[in-house]
Amino acid sequence: MGNKKEALIAAGAGAVAGAGTSATIGGMGLSVAGTAIGIGAAPVAAAGAVVGLAGYGVYKAFGGKSGSSKKKKR
Repeated sequence: MGNKKEALIAAGAGAVAGAGTSATIGGMGLSVAGTAIGIGAAPVAAAGAVVGLAGYGVYKAFGGKSGSSKKKKR
């Protein structure tokens, strides 16, 4: 259960950072070939969650230890 908890914390922290970024920067838009659409806070928060999970994956790939993966001494 430790890995799930750590992953959820990473995703939550990323989502909060994304929402904070959206609130700080304000309204955003995407313009392509003469058309434009508005981008609200939800997509930016979702992107933050993805970045948070990516950071967690990099941490685990380079030997990050989980709280539940401690070896028991005999």
